[in-house]
Amino acid sequence: MGVTRRTILQAATAAGAFGAVGLGQTALAGPAVAASPPGDVVGKVTVGYQGWFACAGDSAPINGWWHWSQNWGQLPSTSNKAIVAWPDVRDYPTTYRTAFGNLGNGQPASLFSSYDRSTVDLHFRWMKEYGIDTAALQRFNPTGGEGPTRDAMAGKVRSAAESQGVKFYIMYDVSDWTTMQSDIKADWTAKMRSHTDSPAYAKQNGKPVVCIWGFGFNDAQRPFTPDQCLDVVNWFKAQGCYVIGGVPTWWRTGDRDSRPGFSGVYHAFDMLSPWLVGRIGNASEADHFYSVATVPDVAECAAHGLDYQPCVLPGGVTERQRAHGDFMWRQFYNMGRAGVPSAYISMFDEYNEGNQIAKTAESQAWVPAGSGFLALDEDGTACSSDYYLRLTGDGGRMLKGQTPLTPVRPTPPVLGGDAVPPTAPGNFRVTAVTDTTVALAWTASTDNVGVTGYRIRRITDGTATPIGTAPANVTAFTVSGLTASTSYTFDIQALDAAGTVSQPSARVIVTTNGSARINLALYRPTRASSSTQSYGPGNAVDGSPHTYWESANNAFPQWLDVDLGAATGARDIVLTLPPVAAWATRTQTVTVQGSTNGTSYTSLLGASPYIFDPSTGNTATLTLPTGTITRYLRLIFTGNTGWPAGQLSELRVYGV
Repeated sequence: MGVTRRTILQAATAAGAFGAVGLGQTALAGPAVAASPPGDVVGKVTVGYQGWFACAGDSAPINGWWHWSQNWGQLPSTSNKAIVAWPDVRDYPTTYRTAFGNLGNGQPASLFSSYDRSTVDLHFRWMKEYGIDTAALQRFNPTGGEGPTRDAMAGKVRSAAESQGVKFYIMYDVSDWTTMQSDIKADWTAKMRSHTDSPAYAKQNGKPVVCIWGFGFNDAQRPFTPDQCLDVVNWFKAQGCYVIGGVPTWWRTGDRDSRPGFSGVYHAFDMLSPWLVGRIGNASEADHFYSVATVPDVAECAAHGLDYQPCVLPGGVTERQRAHGDFMWRQFYNMGRAGVPSAYISMFDEYNEGNQIAKTAESQAWVPAGSGFLALDEDGTACSSDYYLRLTGDGGRMLKGQTPLTPVRPTPPVLGGDAVPPTAPGNFRVTAVTDTTVALAWTASTDNVGVTGYRIRRITDGTATPIGTAPANVTAFTVSGLTASTSYTFDIQALDAAGTVSQPSARVIVTTNGSARINLALYRPTRASSSTQSYGPGNAVDGSPHTYWESANNAFPQWLDVDLGAATGARDIVLTLPPVAAWATRTQTVTVQGSTNGTSYTSLLGASPYIFDPSTGNTATLTLPTGTITRYLRLIFTGNTGWPAGQLSELRVYGV
């Protein structure tokens, strides 16, 4: 793993006065300073998105604990960690157990994988919810072993951005990329340019956006000459791109962290985004930077017709810089009084450095015991895990002129002032069992404000996966779509309006009733008309409800078939999708055909709509005509209300 821009922590040493506007002043934002009209980056809030966390067992090509551990081949632990802040993973459909000790509340210490599509969907759903307009997907040298995983991540980001209505673009980081000048052009042409046909790909001035981070930095990781850099910038512009430069802090003066002689390179970009991490660490330093960098930078860009997008930092958790939002808000305020309309948040998911805005452990109850990690309440002020997402949304609204310019942050650290979680549900128990269902019940939780609902979870190999919810006035839930003669473990949590979650209930272990039926399709050969990325047809018969097949998008009809091995009597087909709430209710239209030779097929069931509802296990059962004898079963998908493709996590076939 090469060292990247995260290691550049030079302090800003320029002399200069503090800003002239005092801490108590409130005003309307000044006129927007931009050479270009509003687009997908000008006048918008952009976040840097790493998307570089993987876990063993998530099927990522990198096959390890990518960026979670120092040694990716071993479980993350107190002695093998590459992060300095702990994420709040309560909302993630899928997590992976680590070797850290349990959290302070006794729950297992688990982490998410960026490679899971459900993770990326969740992140982009947060962006939409909290007013973030655009994500800059970080793309480091893709020619080595990390390349296939990074390639797949670009596709996952595209899909999530499209589904959530958020924009994205590619941000190349040239750190330690010695053959960058030729490689970056080849990578754009062969791989990344294809994503610009997405309606979610960011455009500015009608051009697809691309960012290059690292030109001109005065260090050994980026030894490129001005001519090399200018060649790359001009090449991208010749491709019709709007090109952003992630440049040194002191690009304008050409000293300190900037190499001399790069003025022509900097002025060749369409937009400049000077780096700021490590330069400031408190509100006073932010004011100093406003005077010695932001104000003269704005004037320089205006004089040369350049757009300007400075960084906003939440602050490092480990360095105790955040001051429950005061540090970040001061930067938003300084941008507003300088008339800057565009912001780049550093970063969305940077748990390695601790300057992430994504949901983070709010107290030691949500941090692994003995890990040494600090939580968002490290300065004694309670902060909800989503606080910096909410702060970003408020800052964006202020920069856009939707709310008044103010040096006083309007965002409360805890919504509603409620930092007390509900009590754990009591007397969690099983009330009924069948071959495929388990009925659960519990005693209602209590809360200082009020319980808003319950989250039911299934425990597999120590990992808790949400499988459904119940409203506050309901204390029973039936889990369906289960397999006969199989042991399952469940627990339940209570939730309140502030987003706090109770400790889990006691777990119950239950075995479904026996059945003589055998799944004839399990582990049998499959074929499909198409598949997307790693979601191949074999996922539908591997016995796991969490892997799935997905066809090419926007290309119905699509089909999937299975070879049962010999002509046999078939009676029922059970179709499932992953049994988690992130897979919202959808209807798929499916036709069933059969064949004895795998070549000529006859109709067994005509096209019909089948509902997949996560609250009832995301399962649909199809009954074949009496007397059906077939070897090959083919499912033809002609519609899906939840995603423009055929999707299936399990195809189970049972005999008479």
